[in-house]
Amino acid sequence: MSEPQALNRVADIVARTLHGYQVRNAFGVPGGEVVTLIDALQAAGIAFHLARHETSAAIMAAGASTISGNPELLVTTVGPGLANAVNGIADAAQERIPLIVVSGVVDRATRGRYTHQVIDHAQLLRPLVKASFEIEPESAASTVARALAIAMREPMGPVHLDLSPAVAAASSPTTMAPVPPTVFTVDATIADAGVRHLSERIRAAERPLIIAGLEAARSDAGPALQRLAETIGAPVITTYKAKGIIPEDHPLSLGGAGLSPMADRILLPFAHEADLVLMIGYDPIEMRLGWLDFVADQAKLVDISRTAPDHAMHHAGTWFSAEPRSMLQALDSLLVEQRSWSGGEPAEAKAKLEGIFSSKDAWGPHAIIDHLNEAAGVDGLVTVDSGAHRILLSQKWRATKPSTLLQSAGFCTMNAALPLAIGAKVADPSRRVFAVMGDGGLEMGIGELATVRDLGLPLTIVLFQDRSLALIALKQASAGLASAGVTLGETDFAAIARGFGGYGANVETINDFRNELESARARPGFSLIACRFDASAYDNAF
Repeated sequence: MSEPQALNRVADIVARTLHGYQVRNAFGVPGGEVVTLIDALQAAGIAFHLARHETSAAIMAAGASTISGNPELLVTTVGPGLANAVNGIADAAQERIPLIVVSGVVDRATRGRYTHQVIDHAQLLRPLVKASFEIEPESAASTVARALAIAMREPMGPVHLDLSPAVAAASSPTTMAPVPPTVFTVDATIADAGVRHLSERIRAAERPLIIAGLEAARSDAGPALQRLAETIGAPVITTYKAKGIIPEDHPLSLGGAGLSPMADRILLPFAHEADLVLMIGYDPIEMRLGWLDFVADQAKLVDISRTAPDHAMHHAGTWFSAEPRSMLQALDSLLVEQRSWSGGEPAEAKAKLEGIFSSKDAWGPHAIIDHLNEAAGVDGLVTVDSGAHRILLSQKWRATKPSTLLQSAGFCTMNAALPLAIGAKVADPSRRVFAVMGDGGLEMGIGELATVRDLGLPLTIVLFQDRSLALIALKQASAGLASAGVTLGETDFAAIARGFGGYGANVETINDFRNELESARARPGFSLIACRFDASAYDNAF
């Protein structure tokens, strides 16, 4: 075996720059065009994790990024490799993930003549990424640093870089790898006229409401948000991705909103009755159409976010361009305790929500979620796939910390839970991680069980096996249509798990489920618990 090359290839500069910006994990499926890059990543201290599909790899990187708080990396080969990743990159765009996508590309010298696997990568990704660049030897470090800065700027999102094999292997003209600048955030202060004006509006409000979103959770605004809510008596609604920004067992927490018509029948009239709505880091990309213009008087709406709205779901009368946590901390010094909602409406709404989503049977999706919530505890991390089970779980789940329930809530892609769980566990091996999936979702990406095995991850996979694409079946029924194309055969997932080197069990009672959850805690490899029930358990469930 030959001695390793001196670490001054362009690929090494790229890798060291990524490492300097705190990238620690790369996910992907290698091809000949990226072998030099992968070698450089390993040398720079960035672990490369082999996935079975590029979209899964992108979502693994999203899971790792959510837990680490840093950008993470997707590596694909030329043409079909990048094309395979499109769904995962689109997911990163709508989930606001700072995903760095590096794809191999045919060398420039032959690109004009050669056609095999050649497509325009930048054109392919143009609707999905914030920027696309090709790395050149003279500017490699600066180009990568620029891409990272763009990805991390709010609203965060994916950025694409093409790197040809010849450039990757070429000797770099420079050894410099830039590191990110030290950032000093200029906080909103009590001297700010806008802050004082908002504090006066809050003091005048009799029925204030807070709606919190992902940006607030990311900025660690939870403690300040809870103090504000308690000081002014404002109930708190969150998007699904902001669940836990205040503990959801708190009397002022009304839980998550997003895709549940049953929850909306309680929450939307409640929002209509508010005389001031503070939207803190709120992005309506997670919401269903019922939240269009959810308050008739736009003067009631105050938007607090670092970025201007890029949607027309509602029109706020006031927008504060501010980092949510600093804005809330500034308000805290200007407000005194006040009584709000004199009729006790928040407690009434909370009781109604708990009633409609309470467990109805000894076995079924409600009971499974309740027992999983208990088993996960305060520090467990749960990912959940798209489908009927996700909506029900997102409404029932009681999160006590932010970023403990991960999901694709903007793009709502299927087969996201397992890759998210893989990425999250790689980023923080100390956490117990659960992936909650439906049978349809797992069958879309069942090959990633091999990734779990090869990485030696002790994940617990909880499968809701109802032998149906239940959410689509419910939509067919609500439209008065016959069921078509939504019935699944009965797969023995326990046997499949064992075939992939894990542990598998099929359960049909709550006691068996509880016992399997407990046994999985100490198992060194992955465990798959297939919970079998009839799809009719979702009727009128959310």
